[in-house]
Amino acid sequence: MTDAPNLILLAQIGAPHGIKGEVRVKPFGDPDMLDQYGRLETKDGRKLKIKRMRPQKNMLVVKFEGVNTREEAEALNRIELFIDRAKLPDPDDDEFYVSDLIGMTVMIEGAEAGRVKDVPNFGAGDMIEVEPSSGGATYYLPFTEAVVPEINFEAGELIVVPQIEVSERDEQKARQTEDLTEKNSKQEARQTEGLEGKHK
Repeated sequence: MTDAPNLILLAQIGAPHGIKGEVRVKPFGDPDMLDQYGRLETKDGRKLKIKRMRPQKNMLVVKFEGVNTREEAEALNRIELFIDRAKLPDPDDDEFYVSDLIGMTVMIEGAEAGRVKDVPNFGAGDMIEVEPSSGGATYYLPFTEAVVPEINFEAGELIVVPQIEVSERDEQKARQTEDLTEKNSKQEARQTEGLEGKHK
């Protein structure tokens, strides 16, 4: 298997689809390109080649060469698919590969909180697995613009907003929306009353 730092995660295999060896696959990039990279690698060194694929909502239904039964397809469930970074084009200036985040320093309120250990996706969006500077168990943060508003590649840092601050900010926006809605409702009510008064 190619060295892990040189691998880019492209997709993850899901449950079988039907009885002829097809599987559901969740792509993490351009889904139309998944079958253009040749054989895809797994963490345990296997290589899988796509024979055919078709879109299905936000997933792909994929038939891999040599996988012909539902039982063989079930054995692939949850396996991640990688490609050697050398086979991919360089990202644009304002783009990056998720794997580039691994090893970067996590900064919270100006202090080093830890380092990015991994960027997994459990089905509900990318997460950042943080290895705390103080030691102890790793923890996860949602990889969203609200939680990670800034990424400084030159400094090797992710600027993270504590989730409690994100929640407070969301609550403030919700209150502002409610106040605006209530204000509009009162204005509409006064306008309606005025029209009714004119018709009397």
